[in-house]
Amino acid sequence: MMLIQPFIEFGFMRRALVACIALSLSATPLGVFLLLRRMSLVGDALSHAVLPGAAIGYLLSGLSLVAMGVGGAIAGLTVALLSGAVSRYTPLREDASFAGFYLGSLALGVTLVSLRGSSVDLLHVLFGSLLAVDVPSIVLVSSISGASLLIFSLIYRPLVIDAFDPTFLRAQNRWASPLVHGIFLVLVVVNLVAGFQVLGTLMSVGLMMLPAASARFWSRHLSGTLAAAMILATVASFAGLYGSFYLSLPAGPAVVLSAAILFFISILIGPCGGLFAGRKKLSMVKESV
Repeated sequence: MMLIQPFIEFGFMRRALVACIALSLSATPLGVFLLLRRMSLVGDALSHAVLPGAAIGYLLSGLSLVAMGVGGAIAGLTVALLSGAVSRYTPLREDASFAGFYLGSLALGVTLVSLRGSSVDLLHVLFGSLLAVDVPSIVLVSSISGASLLIFSLIYRPLVIDAFDPTFLRAQNRWASPLVHGIFLVLVVVNLVAGFQVLGTLMSVGLMMLPAASARFWSRHLSGTLAAAMILATVASFAGLYGSFYLSLPAGPAVVLSAAILFFISILIGPCGGLFAGRKKLSMVKESV
């Protein structure tokens, strides 16, 4: 009973948990495909890229989640499109292009927020305010999560083909690969914007990528990896909020820290490549010989 008591007694804890679970269901599958496509750092770059748009929304409307969310989505999509164009038409690789744009975006966003706000406002934008999530924010995050899952299910098969054999997909339809890639990046940006509403620009990518990386150690099949990633993200959300309540920790960083702890546990004992699991298998082979 003690495990769920904070969520029974306090509405702000329930709202925070619902928002985190919604993100866990929609963002972590995208994180799995970012890892498959060797684009894990692109998620980090895009999470920083939304900051200038969010900062402009903040300058125009104050701490309005709608204005900051719309601004963040526009900024993130702009950086994604510009980075893709630069990598396609110049010798610069996509990861380097994203790195250049996101570093500039991060500096511009922090500068814009600092022009009007205090250090408290800047911290709110960078790290979020998970326990201050209200009903409209939950509706927005849940709507983004539901729409993302629907679109993700529609492009799932070509997305899998593009991740493992993009040449085959281009041979079937020359426009299929760039179209799927573009839709995928839009989903990543939109989910990072939803995460920014809850966890801030610096923490939102943590709930997307850490459970996805951890899931690699719990299943060798894509469907199992996707399921494991969502379960791990949900567990991290619950554990982080629970720990923040009883240990007086900041809620957003506590959720991401819980995901990081699960990541290290997965590295150690995960049955699919974990350090201890590998040693156990090696000792069993030696005994059989």
